[in-house]
Amino acid sequence: MAQARLTISFLLALGVSGQASPAQPRLEPAAAERFARLALACIDREWPNKPEHVLDGQEDARPPRAFHPAFFGCYDWHSSVHGHWMLVRLVRTFPDLPSASEIRTRLDAHFTADAMATETRYLDRASARSFERPYGWAWLLRLATELDGWDDPQAKKWRERLHPLEDAVVRRLADHLPKLTNPIRTGVHPNTAFALAEAIDYARRVGRRDLESILVSRSRAYFGGDRACPLSYEPSGEDFFSPCLEEADLMRRVLPSREFAAWLDGFLPSLRSRDGIGLTPAVVADPTDPRLVHLDGLNLTRAWTMRGIAASLPESDPRRRLLASSSEAHARAGLARVSSGNYEGEHWLASFAVYLLTHTEAPR
Repeated sequence: MAQARLTISFLLALGVSGQASPAQPRLEPAAAERFARLALACIDREWPNKPEHVLDGQEDARPPRAFHPAFFGCYDWHSSVHGHWMLVRLVRTFPDLPSASEIRTRLDAHFTADAMATETRYLDRASARSFERPYGWAWLLRLATELDGWDDPQAKKWRERLHPLEDAVVRRLADHLPKLTNPIRTGVHPNTAFALAEAIDYARRVGRRDLESILVSRSRAYFGGDRACPLSYEPSGEDFFSPCLEEADLMRRVLPSREFAAWLDGFLPSLRSRDGIGLTPAVVADPTDPRLVHLDGLNLTRAWTMRGIAASLPESDPRRRLLASSSEAHARAGLARVSSGNYEGEHWLASFAVYLLTHTEAPR
């Protein structure tokens, strides 16, 4: 009981409320406003910038804004994209936020037809074939998923303007996956499972059944036979994903419930053992190091993947409680680090926090 009171007090201090399930804290408007301010502080901040850019000639030595008029801020392209997603998510969820008017104005300035046309042309460059593949692609599709179906006049305009870039990403993903003979099992950006999970949510939301068929087929081919994932080896020193948990979070979307529960027995047998999941929240020794601070994000992604995995198991499955308890511990650790005062983390961690606290996915 004392631990439960401590947890609720901790969450309330962050502006987060506890729901019926301890692994599903809820975002409150005060915290939403703080998170929005972090994104607003960086979406027009071009420097410092870490471009993933191939120079084909001297004419390509230009500032990021020249190539990415929509997504030039927040240190790198993918962080800018998920910063924009977060602002859309927040103003859609909390239309009366104090910053709502500013959010809409800033998004409208970025989501122009000309800006999206320039972003799309950049993807058409031969040297940009692997640009932001697959992590940035995944977040772009998450942004499209968020805008889709929002009955808001301004959002409908943004949705229409995003279509060319969205379609370009879908084409590239559908072309790439058959050529990717083996998945990439890493704890950072190239992780295949995370991208496939986001793309599946997108395909189901917008009704792209052809894309969904490719995604499900490749997911089964990549991961359907996997067994005994070495969860005890995690994390590597710069991870913001758990390769094992990302894979399980994908497969819960792909496999029917009973088949998934059986697959999980073979994939993470430790969940049935006396030792249980065996994960503890990661600790960042230097939050000013842009790579080491990834571990703060790891706590948040672990929290949401464990929550999703638990929710996909039968109510009577004892693994649900184990996963929920670990998810809560990781959520508390991750949420405490979002507003650190260091740009190395603040330009992206709020997006992960909002994903954890508000995430919904498309039904099957």
